Amino acid sequence: MKDKEIYSRIKQVLSGAPRNQYTAELHLQMIKYADQLEKVTAKEFCEGVGLRQSFGTEFSKMRNLTQRLKAAGLNPELL
Repeated sequence: MKDKEIYSRIKQVLSGAPRNQYTAELHLQMIKYADQLEKVTAKEFCEGVGLRQSFGTEFSKMRNLTQRLKAAGLNPELL
């Protein structure tokens, strides 16, 4: 799947997220696609999804967290 397609899917999910769950859903999507976006910078991710650059830090955190979650048995494809 190409980066643009991933960004489009994330935008679609976020547009339907309840206001009080937006950030949690964003984190979940970042974890879900972390492996496929491993070569994408935080800045590129934010631009692709249409987020403020401040969310770049969250992208980096979730990418790092994904490795630990996978080591504990998480299968991101099931998210």
